[in-house]
Amino acid sequence: MAAHRKSAHRKPKQRPFTGPAARTAATLALAGAATATSATGAGAAPAEPAPTAAQVRAKVDRLYHDAEVATEKYNGAKEKEAAATRAVDTLTDEATRRTDRLNTARHALGSMATAQYRTGALDPAVQLALSSDPDSYLERAAHLDRAGDRQASLLSNIRRQLSGIARVKARADQETEALAARRAELDKHRTAIRTKLADARTLLATLTAAERAAYERAADAAHGGGPATSADRAGSDAPADRSTAHADRSAPRASVAAPNSRAARAVSFAHGAIGKPYVWGATGPNAFDCSGLTQAAWKAAGVSLPRTTYTQINAGQRVSRSELAPGDLVFFYSGISHVGLYIGGGQMIHAPRPGAPVRIAPISQMPFAGATRVA
Repeated sequence: MAAHRKSAHRKPKQRPFTGPAARTAATLALAGAATATSATGAGAAPAEPAPTAAQVRAKVDRLYHDAEVATEKYNGAKEKEAAATRAVDTLTDEATRRTDRLNTARHALGSMATAQYRTGALDPAVQLALSSDPDSYLERAAHLDRAGDRQASLLSNIRRQLSGIARVKARADQETEALAARRAELDKHRTAIRTKLADARTLLATLTAAERAAYERAADAAHGGGPATSADRAGSDAPADRSTAHADRSAPRASVAAPNSRAARAVSFAHGAIGKPYVWGATGPNAFDCSGLTQAAWKAAGVSLPRTTYTQINAGQRVSRSELAPGDLVFFYSGISHVGLYIGGGQMIHAPRPGAPVRIAPISQMPFAGATRVA
């Protein structure tokens, strides 16, 4: 009886599906899996289409332009940083000189005080009463009074020097704070330039060799001149060697005469720079950015220009496009972010961008913003 109850509670043995039943189960399982997969993927966003070669080229051009804008800001910040450094150095030197003079005055005062201590222990009236030669004593007392006057003068001088040193040190502290701010600004613009140039290189790497060659040809046509060398395309932070100079150095010179000898020397210098690579922040002699080239050209003519495009445009007399003469500075884009040196015949010499060395180009290739006659 117990055995019968035990067998009655035992679970029946499961048998695997076979034949038509097995096929039906498999079909249902597959259908369920397909339904689950479809439901899972329904909410997934479609993949972003890869940018076309034209879109890549347009974005690279924007990055190069933005990098040039950042370069001019970097150049301005570097100029301010250099001025702040000079101010700190000057104030530090002045504080040192003032401290040396103060120490000299303190030594003189100390010597005088020591001498008076040695000779002035007795009250002057007592010294007069005890003196065997009153006339001689009175003469010495007059000298002591004059010495007291000198001591008072020394004390007053020391107080003035201490006050002056405090003022100089306060100014030095202010300039040091300004210097730290300038260096932070410099780092910000340097990082922006490097990031934009790196992004441009990354985008260019997505193009095929043929597409990249087409982009280089189009960019060269837009900026004037022939194809850039491989060293120029790198857009390096370090100035390239003169041996990498481009063959554009042999380009014909403009036949328009410069209005004066200084303008002629500036134009001659610019011709001599043709083929040298563009390097942001560079002012020569082996590499240039756009404002670095114009600054160096006019420096060769004996004229000091400010460092940036947006300060160079105010460095002379504004002239209209129809009045341009060789040696004039020509500026482009609404933000005054590019400059070249006009050489006549609608042409300029300029440092275009990373990958494009110094070359002759028509001024019509970029949006004209204004012109300045330096001398």
